[in-house]
Amino acid sequence: MIMKSKFLYLWLSMFLFSCQKLDLNPLSQGSSETWNSDADEIVMSLNDLYREALWKKDADEWTDDWINRDGLTDITNATINGQTNFVITNWNDTYKAIARANIVLESMERAVGKMTENQLSMYRAEARFVRACMYSYLLSHFRNVVYTDKTLTIEEALQKKQISPDELLVKIYEDFDYAISNLRESFSSSELKRATKGAAMAMKARIALYMGDHSTAKTAAKACMDLGLYKLHSDFENLFLSRTKQSPESVFLLPRSIALGVTVSGRQSYVSRNAGGWAQFDPSWDLLFSFLGSDGLPIDQSPLFDPKDPFVNRDPRCAETIVPFGTAHLDYIFDPHPLSLKTKKVSTGLDVTNNDNRAVATYASFNGLVWKKGVDSDWLLNSWRIEPDNIIIRFADVLLIYAEAKIELNEIDDSVLDAINQVRARAYKVDQSSTGYPRVTTTVQSELRKTLRIERRMEFAFEGLRYMDIIRWKIADKVLNKPNYGLLDPVDLVTKVVNTGKWFVPAAPTIDSDGVADIEPFYTQGLVKQIALRKFDAKKQYLWPIPSTEVLTSGLQQNPNY
Repeated sequence: MIMKSKFLYLWLSMFLFSCQKLDLNPLSQGSSETWNSDADEIVMSLNDLYREALWKKDADEWTDDWINRDGLTDITNATINGQTNFVITNWNDTYKAIARANIVLESMERAVGKMTENQLSMYRAEARFVRACMYSYLLSHFRNVVYTDKTLTIEEALQKKQISPDELLVKIYEDFDYAISNLRESFSSSELKRATKGAAMAMKARIALYMGDHSTAKTAAKACMDLGLYKLHSDFENLFLSRTKQSPESVFLLPRSIALGVTVSGRQSYVSRNAGGWAQFDPSWDLLFSFLGSDGLPIDQSPLFDPKDPFVNRDPRCAETIVPFGTAHLDYIFDPHPLSLKTKKVSTGLDVTNNDNRAVATYASFNGLVWKKGVDSDWLLNSWRIEPDNIIIRFADVLLIYAEAKIELNEIDDSVLDAINQVRARAYKVDQSSTGYPRVTTTVQSELRKTLRIERRMEFAFEGLRYMDIIRWKIADKVLNKPNYGLLDPVDLVTKVVNTGKWFVPAAPTIDSDGVADIEPFYTQGLVKQIALRKFDAKKQYLWPIPSTEVLTSGLQQNPNY
């Protein structure tokens, strides 16, 4: 019965790892005094650390890439505080993962002598990798946090004080370095994909970059690149679809599966109204205008930019991130033009009511844009549940981390240009040595810094990376203390914009040194509408507040100005 129970638990645990259930309570559990005494039990405990709920991603709606009709968030309305729901949830869940990793590390000593030391070291490395990732999230968002590498009683936990950010970063590096030394490089196609050396190198590079340790970021990213195990996916547009599984570009991911019940759900808000969605969560005009022209120039400098059709002659990622006007999308021709009261259903060729026009549907996209990146017909099936890989970090990020670190160190050489050009050439579906795309050639630090930042925005939109970029570049107060603009109401839109020949916009907006568009002149001319006024308090919001309950019950010091 004992063996039968153990293998039943093993099966359940493997199922949970494969499908990443959000239920954080195990279905069954062995005795805490004897568990983790052999390889099967240790693996089951490690599996629990890969639950998707424990791996936090930042929301795109916290950034200038996003519009939610006239709605704002606690970050974009500058109302974030120690009682904000996601502040408390993310703090608690991250510490929950750390506690579980610590339990595994302490209890696996029971297995000494029952397996090789190399095997034990690999398991320790996996737990330390997870712990390092979790502390990286806490450090980058809260900065002044509590550190523990052992299990604590309630009394001990209440007595713990915050560690300095520099000390915590050293602890994180120690865990990542142990993981790099002891994790496997890869897994076979038949094995569950777990943390690897490359994942540890990549995540170490990311937190080093976030903390301004460019030397460590450069070294860790280069080590990941030199493994030779990862490469850019051949097609940028297809990388994010549900049918693309385990791409060689994914350095670390969590799998999803409709069959096993682990999905992303409730996606109607991202989908056009003709296709049955709500078009509530949409790309911002700020994002649309940030994509370079196909000549590699900002749109205010590019003679190729056409304000009447802002998707032509642009970096290909523009039309692969945002649905271009007049193109087929989810079986309908997408056209937000206020006089296009009908549109075509592609599969039948029939004209149908155009619900993506605000003259027809009041709650159609407020700025005429909808997301395309990762969106396909699979989104309309299975009750709006989808199963794309949850990519935590991919190789394009590693390349751009390496390039940025070298730029900030002013160690500019061919390897910097090669890293950026690999990413850009893939967008154009050409080899980086080709002349079929606007290669980056400048070696001037200030110019490369701007190029790198724009490249990251074009590459990683809708992937949860923009928030930490604007935080660490210290431009959040600039890009968020400005309105979110959109289309005029239909009657005014026809009178003031369409009938005067100024659809979609009258001209290219000015783009500043950070790649940020100035749309205010269009508003001053009465040609666009202010949808919502974003706010960001630079005195405090570059750090998150410590949850109020922790300050009140544990005596932790609150972050400044909260």
